[in-house]
Amino acid sequence: MPKVKYHFNTHSLKYEKVVVGIRKKLLRVFGFLSTAVVFGAVIVLIAYNLFDSPKEKQLRRQLEESTYQLELLKQRTDQAESVLKDIQERDNTIYRVIFEADPIPEMVREADYGGVDKYRRLKDNYNADNLIDITERIDKLSKQLYVQSKSFDEVFDLVKDKANMLASIPAIQPVSNKDLKHMASGYGWRIHPIYKTERMHTGMDFTAPVGTEIHATGNGVIENVEIGGHGYGNNVLIRHGYGYETLYGHMSRIIVRNGQKVNRGDLIGYVGNSGSSTGPHLHYEVHKNGSPVNPINYYFNDLTPEEYAKMLEISSKPNQSFD
Repeated sequence: MPKVKYHFNTHSLKYEKVVVGIRKKLLRVFGFLSTAVVFGAVIVLIAYNLFDSPKEKQLRRQLEESTYQLELLKQRTDQAESVLKDIQERDNTIYRVIFEADPIPEMVREADYGGVDKYRRLKDNYNADNLIDITERIDKLSKQLYVQSKSFDEVFDLVKDKANMLASIPAIQPVSNKDLKHMASGYGWRIHPIYKTERMHTGMDFTAPVGTEIHATGNGVIENVEIGGHGYGNNVLIRHGYGYETLYGHMSRIIVRNGQKVNRGDLIGYVGNSGSSTGPHLHYEVHKNGSPVNPINYYFNDLTPEEYAKMLEISSKPNQSFD
């Protein structure tokens, strides 16, 4: 039951009952409701700014997780790029050098991947710059890995042929020379024994008695047998493949024929004094890609480091050649 309110009328000196009109009641109700709405709005606004809704909390967790995953992906991409860079350097400076293959040009390894608009679909995403950057790096890694895979396929083929290549490269002395006493003249400018002028001596001279055995220094095929040549007399040319050839001059007798296959260490003839020669010896040359090179660099199967140093000292002396 609602309370009845009274007020004291000073004119009639009586307490009179307070009567509230409909208009005033409506104004009171409207004022109360307005205050409640304003107060509620303030509460909602404060809550909205200070506290997340369940949906917002879920979205925030997803966003944080996505950011974390993107950062983790970036770190793993850094690691993958570092590992691939190391593999590429090893491939160019070790593996391909060992097998005498040209290194892969940097412009091939670092070629751009995709077109200008390739990542357009990512521009409207949250954190678009980072997302585009990591995607571009992953695409580039993918291409570089493909190039590296092809390089390893090539190196693998070279590995399969390595045994044959190692057996074919000249790697021993053509005459038995463990004490190195048969080393007479080395590669370089020497005094010609007949013309007495300084000329380029494109091989090494090994003095030995007539009839001393001469051996092939690597696997190959007899390319040419020449009998009675004016310069190198009786001589043999062996084609080893891989750009290598060896020449054996001034022989007294040859026991191989053109087209015959020989292995390293096989007997091919005997030391002599044929052609333009001033004494029994073997003139030996190594050719690489058609040009003579210093044979002293191709005795690694025969000499210890100490013996190699001794032979290098002997062969470097500016003495007179035998042919």
